Amino acid sequence: MAGIRDIKRQIKSIGNTKKITKAMEMMAAAKMRKATEAVLRTRTYANLSWETVLNLTRAGTTGAEALHPLLAKREKISRVAIILITSNRGLCGGFNTALLAKAAASVKKHDLPASPTGGSTDFIVIGKKGKAIYKYFNFNIAAEFEKQDLATEVKEVLPVAQMAVADYLSGKYDKILVAYTDYVSASKQVPRVRQLLPVETEKEDKYLGVVGKDTRVGMTEEFMKEKGESHLEHDEHRHEYLFEPGPSEVLDAMIPRLIEVQLYQAMLESNASEQSARMNAMHQATEAAGDMISDLTLYYNKARQEKITAEIAEISAGANALQEK
Repeated sequence: MAGIRDIKRQIKSIGNTKKITKAMEMMAAAKMRKATEAVLRTRTYANLSWETVLNLTRAGTTGAEALHPLLAKREKISRVAIILITSNRGLCGGFNTALLAKAAASVKKHDLPASPTGGSTDFIVIGKKGKAIYKYFNFNIAAEFEKQDLATEVKEVLPVAQMAVADYLSGKYDKILVAYTDYVSASKQVPRVRQLLPVETEKEDKYLGVVGKDTRVGMTEEFMKEKGESHLEHDEHRHEYLFEPGPSEVLDAMIPRLIEVQLYQAMLESNASEQSARMNAMHQATEAAGDMISDLTLYYNKARQEKITAEIAEISAGANALQEK
């Protein structure tokens, strides 16, 4: 009976685990709904604010000279910072692993750590799991910031944005990137590394949060492409902008706000992706626990039947022995 008792104990233990994973799945689903609503509310504003600054920059740029220090490209890229947005907790599948691998691959792609000019890459970590970038890839962590499970206000990213702007203006870093996970749907999240500073006005880049076709946002890649072609068709009829009090003053007020909005949107995208990944991971764990319980129950019934059959055989053998006497 010891074997049967062990099986019953395992079934009970896995059943308790199944209850926990189911509860965590439901909690993640509730948080995911809130995070998804937040990310969809701000996507259009974040995308259009980026487009507005780019249009103002293109309209006000004269020759090759940049109108603002945050738009100026450095000829020599020696030091790069990557703002890494991860989760605080695990149990979310490969959410953090995929992002860390993407960030590390981006560094190797640009050959930043071992460049001929002696360049290096620092990471600015948001979220406790980001510390693994040092443990597994041996990259330097320049700063760590706390991360809320659900971001609700832009002020939560203000310290990071202000630090990024100040370090770029001081010359500490020649380029600043942000690594986050783009929310596409409840079943798909895409790790992404995007340039934050200097603000790129010539390089074509997907708008933040628009990956694939998402009609809920009202902005798709097809829409952006058509809009871009429309701008090209009417390029010769561009309007002239009047900057008051001047281009540098306007950009000086707008670009730092743009950086804050882009970081905040990246945080929202990451939060929605994290909760979706956790919900999917807990759903898979619940299903796996159910399968294990089914297999153990079948094994338990077989073992119990074998035990009963063996006992009946022993009783029959004893009865036959008494009759023979």
